[in-house]
Amino acid sequence: MSCYFRHLKDILAEAGVEVTPGNRKEIDQAIHKIVGVEYKDCPVTWRTLKQQIIGDEQKHRDFIKKLREAVG
Repeated sequence: MSCYFRHLKDILAEAGVEVTPGNRKEIDQAIHKIVGVEYKDCPVTWRTLKQQIIGDEQKHRDFIKKLREAVG
């Protein structure tokens, strides 16, 4: 799993996204795209996620909506 997926369990569950070996890469790519970080740069993606969605309820809801649309 991507290095930050374990930190996003609650958010992924809230979005209704179940991570499986078959969809892990698709979800990872979608998250990178949503936060605007080049794919496979896990540390920057996690840092950006923390800055953008942790602690800001509106950005949190927006992220969940975008994630649902991207992988739903």
